[in-house]
Amino acid sequence: MKIAIVGCGFVADYYLSTLPFHPQLELAGVTDKVPERIQKFSDFHAIPTYASLTELLADPQVDIVLNLTNPRNHFEVSKAALEAGKHVYSEKPLAMAIDDAKTLVTLAVDQGLHISSAPCSALSETAQTVWKALQDNIIGQVYLVYAEMDDGLVHTMPYQQWVSTSGMPWPYKDEFEVGCTLEHAGYYVNWLTMFFGPAQSVTAFSSCLVKDKVQDVTLEPDDTPDFSVACIQFQSGIVARLTCSIVATHDHQLRIFGHDGVLSVHDCWNYGDPVYVQRMLRIRRKVLMNPIKQKVPLVRKPPKFKTRGAQKMDFCRGVAEMADAITENRPSRMAADVSLHNNELAIAIQNALATGAPYQLTTTFEPLQPMTWAK
Repeated sequence: MKIAIVGCGFVADYYLSTLPFHPQLELAGVTDKVPERIQKFSDFHAIPTYASLTELLADPQVDIVLNLTNPRNHFEVSKAALEAGKHVYSEKPLAMAIDDAKTLVTLAVDQGLHISSAPCSALSETAQTVWKALQDNIIGQVYLVYAEMDDGLVHTMPYQQWVSTSGMPWPYKDEFEVGCTLEHAGYYVNWLTMFFGPAQSVTAFSSCLVKDKVQDVTLEPDDTPDFSVACIQFQSGIVARLTCSIVATHDHQLRIFGHDGVLSVHDCWNYGDPVYVQRMLRIRRKVLMNPIKQKVPLVRKPPKFKTRGAQKMDFCRGVAEMADAITENRPSRMAADVSLHNNELAIAIQNALATGAPYQLTTTFEPLQPMTWAK
Protein backbone atom coordinates (compact mmCIF):
# COMPACT_ATOMS: atom_id res chain seq x y z
CA MET A 1 0.00 0.00 0.00
CA LYS A 2 1.48 3.33 -1.04
CA ILE A 3 1.79 6.18 1.42
CA ALA A 4 2.78 9.82 0.95
CA ILE A 5 4.01 12.27 3.59
CA VAL A 6 2.82 15.86 3.93
CA GLY A 7 5.22 17.78 6.15
CA CYS A 8 9.00 17.24 6.13
CA GLY A 9 9.69 18.69 9.57
CA PHE A 10 11.22 17.27 12.73
CA VAL A 11 8.93 14.25 13.25
CA ALA A 12 9.11 13.02 9.64
CA ASP A 13 12.54 11.46 10.23
CA TYR A 14 11.08 9.24 12.95
CA TYR A 15 8.50 7.87 10.52
CA LEU A 16 11.15 7.21 7.88
CA SER A 17 13.38 5.43 10.40
CA THR A 18 10.68 2.90 11.31
CA LEU A 19 9.17 2.44 7.85
CA PRO A 20 11.46 -0.56 7.12
CA PHE A 21 9.70 -2.47 9.94
CA HIS A 22 6.57 -2.59 7.75
CA PRO A 23 7.15 -4.07 4.28
CA GLN A 24 3.45 -3.71 3.48
CA LEU A 25 4.03 0.06 3.23
CA GLU A 26 5.72 1.74 0.27
CA LEU A 27 6.64 5.44 0.26
CA ALA A 28 5.42 7.18 -2.90
CA GLY A 29 6.87 10.58 -2.04
CA VAL A 30 6.86 13.60 0.26
CA THR A 31 5.90 17.25 0.11
CA ASP A 32 5.97 20.37 2.28
CA LYS A 33 4.77 23.95 2.02
CA VAL A 34 8.42 25.06 2.18
CA PRO A 35 10.28 23.96 -1.00
CA GLU A 36 13.68 24.07 0.74
CA ARG A 37 12.50 21.54 3.31
CA ILE A 38 11.29 19.20 0.59
CA GLN A 39 14.67 19.30 -1.12
CA LYS A 40 16.70 18.89 2.06
CA PHE A 41 14.60 15.99 3.30
CA SER A 42 14.53 14.30 -0.09
CA ASP A 43 18.26 14.65 -0.64
CA PHE A 44 19.05 13.19 2.77
CA HIS A 45 16.75 10.17 2.42
CA ALA A 46 16.96 9.80 -1.38
CA ILE A 47 13.18 9.67 -1.81
CA PRO A 48 10.72 11.02 -4.42
CA THR A 49 8.97 14.35 -3.96
CA TYR A 50 5.81 16.19 -4.94
CA ALA A 51 5.98 19.90 -5.70
CA SER A 52 2.78 20.58 -3.78
CA LEU A 53 -0.07 19.06 -1.80
CA THR A 54 -2.25 19.38 -4.89
CA GLU A 55 0.18 17.30 -6.92
CA LEU A 56 0.39 14.66 -4.18
CA LEU A 57 -3.38 14.36 -3.87
CA ALA A 58 -3.73 14.04 -7.64
CA ASP A 59 -1.52 10.94 -7.69
CA PRO A 60 -3.88 7.93 -8.03
CA GLN A 61 -1.21 5.59 -6.66
CA VAL A 62 -1.30 7.19 -3.20
CA ASP A 63 -3.54 5.23 -0.82
CA ILE A 64 -2.73 6.80 2.56
CA VAL A 65 -1.68 10.36 3.33
CA LEU A 66 0.49 10.88 6.41
CA ASN A 67 -0.32 14.32 7.74
CA LEU A 68 2.82 15.40 9.62
CA THR A 69 2.18 19.13 9.41
CA ASN A 70 1.89 21.66 12.22
CA PRO A 71 -1.10 20.78 14.48
CA ARG A 72 -2.96 23.92 13.43
CA ASN A 73 -2.80 22.71 9.82
CA HIS A 74 -4.01 19.18 10.56
CA PHE A 75 -7.67 19.89 9.87
CA GLU A 76 -7.14 21.65 6.55
CA VAL A 77 -4.68 19.08 5.17
CA SER A 78 -6.64 16.04 6.38
CA LYS A 79 -9.88 17.45 4.97
CA ALA A 80 -8.27 18.01 1.57
CA ALA A 81 -6.87 14.47 1.56
CA LEU A 82 -10.24 12.92 2.44
CA GLU A 83 -11.99 14.97 -0.23
CA ALA A 84 -9.41 13.63 -2.69
CA GLY A 85 -10.39 10.07 -1.74
CA LYS A 86 -7.29 9.28 0.35
CA HIS A 87 -7.15 7.52 3.70
CA VAL A 88 -5.51 9.72 6.35
CA TYR A 89 -3.14 9.03 9.21
CA SER A 90 -2.55 12.26 11.11
CA GLU A 91 -0.01 13.23 13.69
CA LYS A 92 -1.56 14.28 16.99
CA PRO A 93 -3.95 15.88 17.55
CA LEU A 94 -6.56 14.86 14.99
CA ALA A 95 -7.71 18.49 15.14
CA MET A 96 -7.31 21.43 17.50
CA ALA A 97 -11.08 21.79 18.00
CA ILE A 98 -13.52 18.94 18.62
CA ASP A 99 -16.01 20.25 16.02
CA ASP A 100 -13.27 20.10 13.38
CA ALA A 101 -12.34 16.56 14.47
CA LYS A 102 -15.99 15.49 14.19
CA THR A 103 -16.16 17.04 10.72
CA LEU A 104 -13.17 14.97 9.60
CA VAL A 105 -14.61 11.73 10.98
CA THR A 106 -18.02 12.38 9.39
CA LEU A 107 -16.34 13.11 6.05
CA ALA A 108 -14.27 9.93 6.28
CA VAL A 109 -17.32 7.80 7.09
CA ASP A 110 -19.32 9.36 4.26
CA GLN A 111 -16.44 8.68 1.84
CA GLY A 112 -15.87 5.13 3.10
CA LEU A 113 -12.34 6.07 4.14
CA HIS A 114 -10.14 5.45 7.17
CA ILE A 115 -8.80 8.25 9.35
CA SER A 116 -6.65 7.77 12.45
CA SER A 117 -4.53 9.93 14.68
CA ALA A 118 -1.20 9.31 16.37
CA PRO A 119 0.19 8.33 18.77
CA CYS A 120 0.05 4.57 18.24
CA SER A 121 1.75 3.75 21.54
CA ALA A 122 -1.19 1.54 22.57
CA LEU A 123 -0.01 -0.92 19.89
CA SER A 124 3.41 -1.30 21.52
CA GLU A 125 4.69 -4.56 22.96
CA THR A 126 4.61 -2.99 26.42
CA ALA A 127 1.03 -1.72 26.16
CA GLN A 128 -0.23 -4.99 24.70
CA THR A 129 1.50 -6.86 27.54
CA VAL A 130 -0.22 -4.68 30.13
CA TRP A 131 -3.56 -5.25 28.39
CA LYS A 132 -3.07 -9.02 28.36
CA ALA A 133 -2.13 -8.94 32.05
CA LEU A 134 -5.34 -7.05 32.79
CA GLN A 135 -7.38 -9.52 30.75
CA ASP A 136 -5.68 -12.36 32.61
CA ASN A 137 -6.79 -10.68 35.83
CA ILE A 138 -3.34 -10.85 37.44
CA ILE A 139 -4.04 -7.91 39.79
CA GLY A 140 -7.74 -8.62 40.27
CA GLN A 141 -10.38 -5.94 39.97
CA VAL A 142 -8.91 -2.62 38.85
CA TYR A 143 -9.95 0.49 40.72
CA LEU A 144 -7.55 3.30 39.91
CA VAL A 145 -4.82 4.37 37.46
CA TYR A 146 -2.05 6.97 37.83
CA ALA A 147 -0.43 8.07 34.56
CA GLU A 148 2.33 10.68 34.32
CA MET A 149 3.54 12.59 31.25
CA ASP A 150 6.01 15.09 32.71
CA ASP A 151 9.03 16.18 30.67
CA GLY A 152 10.97 18.55 32.90
CA LEU A 153 11.64 22.26 32.40
CA VAL A 154 11.86 22.11 28.63
CA HIS A 155 12.25 25.88 28.26
CA THR A 156 15.56 25.70 30.18
CA MET A 157 16.97 22.97 27.91
CA PRO A 158 19.07 23.60 24.76
CA TYR A 159 16.01 23.00 22.56
CA GLN A 160 17.27 25.38 19.87
CA GLN A 161 20.04 22.85 19.20
CA TRP A 162 17.67 19.90 18.82
CA VAL A 163 17.63 18.69 15.23
CA SER A 164 16.42 15.53 13.53
CA THR A 165 18.72 13.17 11.65
CA SER A 166 18.14 15.08 8.41
CA GLY A 167 18.82 18.40 10.12
CA MET A 168 15.26 19.60 10.73
CA PRO A 169 15.02 21.80 13.88
CA TRP A 170 12.63 21.03 16.71
CA PRO A 171 9.66 23.40 16.17
CA TYR A 172 9.76 24.89 19.65
CA LYS A 173 7.47 27.83 18.85
CA ASP A 174 4.71 25.47 17.69
CA GLU A 175 5.34 23.08 20.59
CA PHE A 176 4.97 25.80 23.23
CA GLU A 177 1.93 27.32 21.50
CA VAL A 178 0.08 24.00 21.08
CA GLY A 179 1.00 22.87 24.58
CA CYS A 180 2.14 19.71 26.30
CA THR A 181 -1.38 18.35 26.83
CA LEU A 182 -2.41 18.22 23.18
CA GLU A 183 1.11 17.10 22.28
CA HIS A 184 1.59 14.38 24.91
CA ALA A 185 -1.62 13.38 26.73
CA GLY A 186 -2.46 10.99 23.91
CA TYR A 187 0.49 8.74 24.72
CA TYR A 188 -1.40 7.44 27.75
CA VAL A 189 -4.97 8.39 26.82
CA ASN A 190 -4.87 5.82 24.00
CA TRP A 191 -3.64 3.16 26.44
CA LEU A 192 -6.39 3.93 28.93
CA THR A 193 -9.25 3.91 26.44
CA MET A 194 -7.94 0.70 24.85
CA PHE A 195 -7.73 -0.99 28.26
CA PHE A 196 -10.87 0.35 29.90
CA GLY A 197 -13.16 1.53 27.09
CA PRO A 198 -14.76 4.93 26.51
CA ALA A 199 -14.55 7.69 29.09
CA GLN A 200 -17.71 9.13 30.56
CA SER A 201 -16.49 12.41 32.02
CA VAL A 202 -13.32 14.28 32.87
CA THR A 203 -12.67 16.78 35.65
CA ALA A 204 -9.47 18.69 35.00
CA PHE A 205 -7.32 21.69 35.83
CA SER A 206 -4.78 23.32 33.56
CA SER A 207 -2.54 26.34 33.91
CA CYS A 208 0.33 28.25 32.34
CA LEU A 209 2.91 28.28 35.13
CA VAL A 210 5.92 29.63 33.23
CA LYS A 211 4.84 32.85 31.52
CA ASP A 212 8.00 33.80 29.62
CA LYS A 213 9.37 30.63 28.07
CA VAL A 214 11.18 32.16 25.11
CA GLN A 215 12.76 35.50 24.26
CA ASP A 216 13.57 35.13 20.56
CA VAL A 217 10.00 34.68 19.30
CA THR A 218 6.52 35.82 20.28
CA LEU A 219 4.21 32.98 21.30
CA GLU A 220 0.62 33.18 20.03
CA PRO A 221 -1.06 32.53 22.37
CA ASP A 222 1.45 33.13 25.16
CA ASP A 223 -0.55 31.42 27.91
CA THR A 224 -1.04 27.85 26.62
CA PRO A 225 -1.13 25.52 29.65
CA ASP A 226 2.21 23.91 30.48
CA PHE A 227 0.61 21.84 33.25
CA SER A 228 -2.61 19.89 33.43
CA VAL A 229 -4.09 17.26 35.69
CA ALA A 230 -7.24 15.30 34.92
CA CYS A 231 -9.43 12.75 36.66
CA ILE A 232 -11.09 10.61 34.02
CA GLN A 233 -14.19 8.58 34.85
CA PHE A 234 -14.63 5.64 32.49
CA GLN A 235 -17.97 4.10 31.64
CA SER A 236 -16.59 0.88 33.09
CA GLY A 237 -16.31 2.55 36.51
CA ILE A 238 -12.51 2.84 36.61
CA VAL A 239 -10.95 6.20 37.46
CA ALA A 240 -7.63 7.45 36.09
CA ARG A 241 -5.55 10.46 37.05
CA LEU A 242 -3.41 11.83 34.24
CA THR A 243 -0.84 14.61 34.60
CA CYS A 244 0.99 16.43 31.81
CA SER A 245 3.63 19.11 32.19
CA ILE A 246 6.83 20.63 30.92
CA VAL A 247 7.56 21.80 34.45
CA ALA A 248 7.81 18.76 36.75
CA THR A 249 10.87 16.50 36.43
CA HIS A 250 10.77 13.81 33.75
CA ASP A 251 8.29 11.08 34.71
CA HIS A 252 6.44 8.81 32.27
CA GLN A 253 5.34 6.24 34.81
CA LEU A 254 2.08 4.29 34.68
CA ARG A 255 0.60 2.50 37.69
CA ILE A 256 -2.60 0.47 37.63
CA PHE A 257 -3.98 -0.34 41.09
CA GLY A 258 -6.02 -3.50 41.50
CA HIS A 259 -7.47 -5.49 44.38
CA ASP A 260 -4.56 -7.96 44.35
CA GLY A 261 -1.64 -5.78 43.33
CA VAL A 262 -0.18 -3.11 41.05
CA LEU A 263 0.87 -3.21 37.39
CA SER A 264 3.46 -0.62 36.39
CA VAL A 265 5.70 0.54 33.55
CA HIS A 266 8.47 3.14 33.58
CA ASP A 267 8.02 4.84 30.21
CA CYS A 268 5.41 4.57 27.45
CA TRP A 269 7.93 6.05 25.00
CA ASN A 270 9.82 2.76 25.08
CA TYR A 271 7.90 0.11 23.13
CA GLY A 272 9.87 -2.60 24.92
CA ASP A 273 9.70 -1.14 28.43
CA PRO A 274 9.46 -3.86 31.12
CA VAL A 275 6.09 -4.49 32.73
CA TYR A 276 6.10 -5.16 36.46
CA VAL A 277 3.62 -6.57 38.95
CA GLN A 278 3.67 -6.12 42.70
CA ARG A 279 1.33 -8.26 44.76
CA MET A 280 -0.22 -7.81 48.16
CA LEU A 281 1.24 -9.67 51.13
CA ARG A 282 -0.61 -10.64 54.30
CA ILE A 283 1.65 -10.61 57.36
CA ARG A 284 -0.20 -11.49 60.53
CA ARG A 285 -2.90 -8.83 60.84
CA LYS A 286 -1.50 -6.49 58.17
CA VAL A 287 -1.77 -6.41 54.38
CA LEU A 288 1.29 -4.83 52.71
CA MET A 289 2.58 -4.25 49.20
CA ASN A 290 5.42 -6.61 48.37
CA PRO A 291 8.47 -4.35 47.74
CA ILE A 292 9.79 -6.87 45.21
CA LYS A 293 8.57 -6.29 41.64
CA GLN A 294 8.17 -9.26 39.31
CA LYS A 295 8.54 -8.88 35.55
CA VAL A 296 5.62 -9.82 33.33
CA PRO A 297 7.04 -11.36 30.12
CA LEU A 298 6.45 -9.20 27.08
CA VAL A 299 4.04 -10.69 24.55
CA ARG A 300 6.82 -10.51 21.96
CA LYS A 301 10.28 -9.07 21.51
CA PRO A 302 10.21 -5.41 20.35
CA PRO A 303 12.15 -4.28 17.26
CA LYS A 304 15.61 -2.75 17.55
CA PHE A 305 15.40 0.99 17.13
CA LYS A 306 18.21 3.04 15.63
CA THR A 307 16.77 6.46 16.47
CA ARG A 308 18.60 8.86 18.72
CA GLY A 309 17.17 10.03 22.04
CA ALA A 310 15.37 8.41 24.93
CA GLN A 311 12.25 7.38 23.00
CA LYS A 312 12.11 3.97 21.35
CA MET A 313 8.85 4.13 19.41
CA ASP A 314 7.63 2.61 16.15
CA PHE A 315 5.98 5.68 14.63
CA CYS A 316 4.83 3.79 11.53
CA ARG A 317 3.02 1.04 13.44
CA GLY A 318 -0.24 2.99 13.41
CA VAL A 319 0.05 3.52 9.66
CA ALA A 320 0.70 -0.20 9.18
CA GLU A 321 -2.33 -1.05 11.33
CA MET A 322 -4.47 1.18 9.11
CA ALA A 323 -3.08 -0.43 5.94
CA ASP A 324 -3.71 -3.92 7.33
CA ALA A 325 -7.27 -3.00 8.33
CA ILE A 326 -7.96 -1.67 4.82
CA THR A 327 -6.47 -4.77 3.18
CA GLU A 328 -8.32 -7.15 5.52
CA ASN A 329 -11.56 -5.14 5.33
CA ARG A 330 -11.86 -4.82 9.10
CA PRO A 331 -12.05 -1.96 11.61
CA SER A 332 -8.70 -0.53 12.60
CA ARG A 333 -7.60 -0.72 16.23
CA MET A 334 -7.08 3.01 15.81
CA ALA A 335 -10.39 3.59 14.03
CA ALA A 336 -11.89 7.03 13.48
CA ASP A 337 -14.24 6.83 16.47
CA VAL A 338 -11.37 5.82 18.77
CA SER A 339 -9.13 8.66 17.54
CA LEU A 340 -12.03 11.11 17.85
CA HIS A 341 -12.77 10.05 21.44
CA ASN A 342 -9.11 10.34 22.43
CA ASN A 343 -8.92 13.76 20.76
CA GLU A 344 -11.97 14.94 22.68
CA LEU A 345 -10.39 13.83 25.96
CA ALA A 346 -7.16 15.72 25.27
CA ILE A 347 -9.01 18.88 24.21
CA ALA A 348 -11.21 18.75 27.32
CA ILE A 349 -8.13 18.54 29.55
CA GLN A 350 -6.34 21.32 27.63
CA ASN A 351 -9.36 23.63 27.89
CA ALA A 352 -10.09 22.91 31.55
CA LEU A 353 -8.79 26.33 32.60
CA ALA A 354 -11.46 27.96 30.47
CA THR A 355 -14.33 25.62 31.34
CA GLY A 356 -13.65 25.01 35.03
CA ALA A 357 -16.35 22.34 35.29
CA PRO A 358 -16.65 18.57 34.77
CA TYR A 359 -16.84 17.76 31.08
CA GLN A 360 -19.21 15.11 29.76
CA LEU A 361 -17.83 13.22 26.76
CA THR A 362 -19.94 13.45 23.60
CA THR A 363 -18.22 10.62 21.71
CA THR A 364 -17.78 6.88 22.19
CA PHE A 365 -16.48 3.81 20.34
CA GLU A 366 -16.93 0.08 20.03
CA PRO A 367 -14.76 -2.35 22.07
CA LEU A 368 -11.28 -2.97 20.69
CA GLN A 369 -9.30 -6.17 20.15
CA PRO A 370 -5.65 -6.85 21.06
CA MET A 371 -3.05 -7.22 18.36
CA THR A 372 -3.10 -10.76 16.95
CA TRP A 373 0.46 -11.39 18.22
CA ALA A 374 -0.58 -10.32 21.74
CA LYS A 375 -3.36 -12.84 22.32
